[in-house]
Amino acid sequence: MLNKILVLIGAFIVSVSAYASPVNVNTASPDEIASALKGIGPAKAAAISTYCKEMSCSKPEDLLAVKGIGEKTLEKIKSDLRFEK
Repeated sequence: MLNKILVLIGAFIVSVSAYASPVNVNTASPDEIASALKGIGPAKAAAISTYCKEMSCSKPEDLLAVKGIGEKTLEKIKSDLRFEK
């Protein structure tokens, strides 16, 4: 019984850690962006970081100007984006 509980707790922890965390794309490093946004790798994270530091992004749709970010990708990451300056 204890083994089953431990397995369930472990599965829960793994599933929770698979979710992305919110990230301020105006101030975050490419590594922070890549770590926080599910499906965003180092190259796209670097492009997001550069673009938002230059243009000061204020809404999710601003990221559509970044090469490699389309409507589908934006929809997946939108809830984890923050835009504080």
